[in-house]
Amino acid sequence: MLGIVYKSTGSWYTVKAEDGTFYECRIKGKFRIQGIKSTNPIAVGDVVQFEIEQLGDDMVGTISAIEERKNYIIRKSVNLSKQTHIIAANLDQVFLLVTLNNPKTYPVFVDRFLATAEAYDVPVVLLFNKVDTYNQDEMLEVKYLAALYRNIGYECIGISAITGKNVDMVKALMTGKTSMFAGNSGAGKSTLINTLEPNLNLRTKKISEQHLHGQHTTTFAEMYDLGFDAKIIDTPGIKGFGIVDMEKEEIGDYFREFFKLKINCKFNNCLHLDEPKCAVKQALDNDEIAWSRYKSYVQMITGEEENYRIDIYGEKK
Repeated sequence: MLGIVYKSTGSWYTVKAEDGTFYECRIKGKFRIQGIKSTNPIAVGDVVQFEIEQLGDDMVGTISAIEERKNYIIRKSVNLSKQTHIIAANLDQVFLLVTLNNPKTYPVFVDRFLATAEAYDVPVVLLFNKVDTYNQDEMLEVKYLAALYRNIGYECIGISAITGKNVDMVKALMTGKTSMFAGNSGAGKSTLINTLEPNLNLRTKKISEQHLHGQHTTTFAEMYDLGFDAKIIDTPGIKGFGIVDMEKEEIGDYFREFFKLKINCKFNNCLHLDEPKCAVKQALDNDEIAWSRYKSYVQMITGEEENYRIDIYGEKK
């Protein structure tokens, strides 16, 4: 039988068969995806082969194989730095929720996410959430960021999951597709899903007043069928985003504006650091490339993890 994984708890997988029936499934023996050392060999969104057997009063499935993935989103595991975690697979698009504060989404996080999505061929739309809570100066900062990423080529939408502002635009983009919501804890992923489909009534929590960051409410990634011909994968909040299996020479290719300019660099293997006649550095000097993007790039290429943050002007925090 063929089915799609709708939920993964690490040991059990909820699989929806082609006839619409859901089964709780386990992995048959030692199951590993060739070439991927991951903490979760099977991810939400995977298409799998499985067999059903009677176990007491229940029908339980055993997953025997996984179909080839068209794409996936992957990052370094939080506690196991040498291992990776596949967040979801077979995505038509990802909506990355960005918030200016409560919690603050730093551009370095956005840039790491976008570079990974470029590397694994996953389209991304940036949703600037909580616009109903910002004052005039904060809205100017949101507009600056949105303009920055639009100029690079990413679609950006200012939304409010609470008031419903521009949620209809998100809904239109989701129709007929499998999408994933991602972002920091507290960015409003579950709230947005509840606005799109109130009957789901996903659990949400308020922002921690002491630390002004989100509290995890989604423990496992899970996919939901929505009432307007769409599938959405809700994911646990992400604090950091460790990049996976990127060579220094290729990281610049996942920054769209760098990739467009590299043909004008003197050296075809230019790393855009200290090389002479570098088109990227020249564009940076001419304010044609955002300093925050370049700082994110340098941090990634030097292998430095997210132990400091970068604001929109490229200053360390």
